[in-house]
Amino acid sequence: MTSLRQAAKRRLPPRVWEFLRSGYFATRDMATMANPRFWINVGRIQAYKDRHKGERCFIIGTGPSLKRMDLSLLESEYTFGLNRIYLAFDRLGFSTTYYVSTNDLVIRQCADEIRRLPCPKFVSWDNRDRLGSRSDMMFLRRVPVPSFSTDIAHGVWEGATVTYVTMQVAYYMGFSRVILVGVDHHFETKGTPHQEIVSEGNDTNHFDDDYFGKGFRWNLPDLATSELAYSIARLQFESDNREIVDATVGGKLTVFRKVEFTSLFSRSGP
Repeated sequence: MTSLRQAAKRRLPPRVWEFLRSGYFATRDMATMANPRFWINVGRIQAYKDRHKGERCFIIGTGPSLKRMDLSLLESEYTFGLNRIYLAFDRLGFSTTYYVSTNDLVIRQCADEIRRLPCPKFVSWDNRDRLGSRSDMMFLRRVPVPSFSTDIAHGVWEGATVTYVTMQVAYYMGFSRVILVGVDHHFETKGTPHQEIVSEGNDTNHFDDDYFGKGFRWNLPDLATSELAYSIARLQFESDNREIVDATVGGKLTVFRKVEFTSLFSRSGP
């Protein structure tokens, strides 16, 4: 008797079959798979596979430490900007190469601003209707269990921080060295992780007072889960002879090897 797998291989287009074979079928999300928009999105994501193989990139976090750095050094580098990093674009004089946000509250409150960003954007699949179907918009599906996705077309685990999502995107693109800046891993505002709160004044947790300014809704961080996620990312990169290093000025994160930011631009950098 011909197996279901053999029949599917004969009848499905090669690209679709390869996608199912590599693991997506296990999610059993047939409604999503029946959505033509899903397959268009898969194709857009796959266009970035190994696009930057062997190169380095910077993930620009949003901590207050950014105010203590000469970010003009990053203008000619490949960069990833997160959430509301675009508030710094005018001051920087350039935009990041790529943009990533999977935070529902950020996207819901800033969708118009995100749509206007002049760079490719990797955002959450759940917010696709809010953000539209632009060709520079790649939607990432959520994976519910702790994992590091080496194929982001199948989804990503968020690890309680968009920084971890961005590490998976950078890995998929082939970057061999990822450098963190502005990932302070410290918040003055305390409370229950993931709790939704409304800001009552200027934001002291980020590089701009208006980042989560008065009236903005946001979730308190889960630093413990983030550290677990970062440890997974470190192991994945190291297993493939790649590396994540941390050039954040005064950052509290201890998972990655520390490097001095300005030394990365000298001939004898680490």
